[in-house]
Amino acid sequence: MSATSDPTPAPPVPADVNALAEKVWPPDIERLTDGSVSLGGVPVADLQHRFGTPLYVLDENAVRDRAREVREAFDAAAERHGTRARVYYAGKAFLCTETVRWVTAEGLNVDVATGGELAVALAAGAPADRLGLHGNNKSEVELTRAVTAGVGTVVLDSLIEIERLAAIAAGHGTVQDVSVRVNSGVHAETHDFLATAHEDQKFGFTLEAAESAVARIRESPSLNFVGLHCHIGSQIFGAAGFAESASRVIALHARLLAGGDVPTVNLGGGFGIAYTEADTPTPIDELADEIVAAVARECDAHGIPVPALSFEPGRAIVGRAGVTLYEVGTVKPVTVGDDLERLYVSVDGGMSDNARPALYGAAYSARIVSRRSDAGPALARVVGKHCEAGDIVVDAEWLPSDVSPGDLLAVPATGAYCFSLSSNYNYIPRPPVVAVGDGAARVIVRGETIDDLLARDAGVPATTEGNA
Repeated sequence: MSATSDPTPAPPVPADVNALAEKVWPPDIERLTDGSVSLGGVPVADLQHRFGTPLYVLDENAVRDRAREVREAFDAAAERHGTRARVYYAGKAFLCTETVRWVTAEGLNVDVATGGELAVALAAGAPADRLGLHGNNKSEVELTRAVTAGVGTVVLDSLIEIERLAAIAAGHGTVQDVSVRVNSGVHAETHDFLATAHEDQKFGFTLEAAESAVARIRESPSLNFVGLHCHIGSQIFGAAGFAESASRVIALHARLLAGGDVPTVNLGGGFGIAYTEADTPTPIDELADEIVAAVARECDAHGIPVPALSFEPGRAIVGRAGVTLYEVGTVKPVTVGDDLERLYVSVDGGMSDNARPALYGAAYSARIVSRRSDAGPALARVVGKHCEAGDIVVDAEWLPSDVSPGDLLAVPATGAYCFSLSSNYNYIPRPPVVAVGDGAARVIVRGETIDDLLARDAGVPATTEGNA
């Protein structure tokens, strides 16, 4: 049947419903001779047997290789223009002590946004001077911890934070390096909730207000101004938005040089990845070269040296490395319009382990990974088990028409913002995160159990050994 009457546009019908699109799945994925799939050299059947489903799977080698690739791309681009670059891993995408160790071992710094994220990075053994602290409402407790730990840079977001941090640093007899977050006014071509540089939102200073904020910092003996920070959004393809933002930030940078040094400009992250075959992200080496070249052109126009540059990718490093495994529970055909039948494929997870489709209308893809199918394609919607009509994991996908209960289904590109946004909606425990690589698998974040959820309920009587 034609998909033209479907209110949700369907992707093109694939030539092979078993095919695994190279740009979407982790590099180390393989269809085995029995038709099932292995991730990082580990058969998915083994993963399901050992750890259950739903299950977040993260390919360690893919994360490490990508972190190194991104760092080398920006290093090379900066060197071509006579400056240096520093890459921070944006921890909000996915954070645990193991990922901190992986990315720092590959030469990256780490960006954290809360006291909890800071605690994880420090627990992983990350050098405090390689951390940056973000956030629009950093508490006195969080700022004090940053100062006493020796965090490299605190990104200031408001006049209140300037005064708050100045007092804390002075009270501890130290001088804290800080940067100022600015809104360049560039509207990234992304979902409204992901565009973070327009004026009417909670982050940072306008370009005009930033000058007085920097002047106040320079007056404070306990703060050391080290540069500007701007982040225009997330899941962005191409360099045009970054180039336009850079032109405005460099103009401010040039004006600020009249009052003192401005050693660094941080242009944030937000580099997009492929979630479906239709997505065409810019290769990272091209993106790095175009962004740094745009900065260099603006500096040349103002007659100033190119500053040191910083970037904060998160999704671009960890997104493609992640896959979520689900078991199919029910399959139900639903007639849509006059002539279209869609299969509703219900899995044992949903919006509690991947909130992005509900939050942003994010598109994902899916494949059956426990077997190969010779059945023809059927238009399917992969849904979860939560009490919401919007509990959709994959809105529109072609799956084998014989998809059945018990099949193991995998959703790729879930390494970023899935675990981070997970919840216990409907009292579903959050899944574990398992790292795979070189044929081995290990838990890096323990999953929750029903007992874990009940243990937090103050109305459940505590039990002691021998007295259940």
